[in-house]
Amino acid sequence: MNEFIEQLNDYDKNKRLSAVKSLSRLYADGKIKKQPVDFEYVNNHIHTTYSFSPYSPSKAAWMAFISGLSTAGIMDHDSVGGIREFIEAGRIINIATTVGMELRVDMSGTRLDGKKINNPDQDGVAYVAMHGIPHGQLDKVSSFIKPYQNERNKRNKLMVKNINALIKDYEINLDFEKDVLPISMFNDGGTVTERHILYALSKRLISRYGKGKKLVTFLKDSLRIQIVPKLEQLLTDDKNEYYDYDLLGVLKSDFVEMFYIPADKECPHITDFIRLCDETGSISAYAYLGDVGVSVTGDKKKQKYEDDYLDLLFEEITRLGFKAVTYMPSRNTKEQLLRVREFCDRYGLFQISGEDINSPRQKFICSALKDEMFENLKDAAWALIGHEKAASSDLDKAMFSPASNGKFMDLNDRIGYYKSIGKSE
Repeated sequence: MNEFIEQLNDYDKNKRLSAVKSLSRLYADGKIKKQPVDFEYVNNHIHTTYSFSPYSPSKAAWMAFISGLSTAGIMDHDSVGGIREFIEAGRIINIATTVGMELRVDMSGTRLDGKKINNPDQDGVAYVAMHGIPHGQLDKVSSFIKPYQNERNKRNKLMVKNINALIKDYEINLDFEKDVLPISMFNDGGTVTERHILYALSKRLISRYGKGKKLVTFLKDSLRIQIVPKLEQLLTDDKNEYYDYDLLGVLKSDFVEMFYIPADKECPHITDFIRLCDETGSISAYAYLGDVGVSVTGDKKKQKYEDDYLDLLFEEITRLGFKAVTYMPSRNTKEQLLRVREFCDRYGLFQISGEDINSPRQKFICSALKDEMFENLKDAAWALIGHEKAASSDLDKAMFSPASNGKFMDLNDRIGYYKSIGKSE
């Protein structure tokens, strides 16, 4: 079993899928047990190695299944490269899947231009999600995003150059081609993110200073990075099995601003994103962040985001043509999400949830979903799956196609209809 689990992250896609088949047989024979759960959990926002994650698409599907999820959704940054593998892995182990892509968009020319929206690194640029991509449209989406991936790499190289200027006095040097690209899936349609750069830097720092107090001292005294007590304790522990990822989280939170170059040409304009979603029958979703404390993985500091102007935000995303809002029940307070849900109801926006999985410290199960107020999010996941089934055979059957808009006047009726398709064999 351990050998097959290790193969789930093999660089060869065929070996990864073969490992899923082997594990599936072991499960069928009763030699592997699922994590027992007491609820129908869903997650529509799992990252894979095609953006940044400890999980290949095959391993992400397997982890979702063995963790007890009823449905699982792939959501990579600027990439649909892992989607077909994820679908196939889900089919092998018989877990319902949904597919999407997350990306940053340029909000210039809108009423959100220049505001801190939901992006810790840059004002006027927003994170959005493309949910429920019909399977026959994957090549079109891939062609759309490819030029932006290339532009992103130009900026990635410049940021690596900035990092090297900051660490040149410490006998550390980062090489984009040798250190960063090899830990990505760029050659197979994946994208290279800031996390790849920081993970490569983490490896270099560990190689130079080892794990423990010496590295923590370097981070605090030489790089002037502030480390919250919980994370400092984790980084002081040289036996910490997730050390690389904890170090990455600290660097993401406090070091990025020292070398960051604003994203420009790599961000499609919001109107182009909405047009792509409409043309492909995908569901455009604004990713609500809200004012937050330190994140689970330590990669976000306590900051204010869009909570002070939710009226404007919802007016504008509705005007722009968004069909949905996605949020994470574990990230925000109940009061925050009650406000968001009220706005979604007011503007007729579909609500989607998903826990942003990109670190081994995170659980695939979100216990917050057990709260009765989130019952609709479970229905939404099945509706997404139903939408994908229908739209993959005929775009006119997509959840928000002109034909569906004419058929359904009530959003809840629409969700119920597509949920029934999602639940059907």
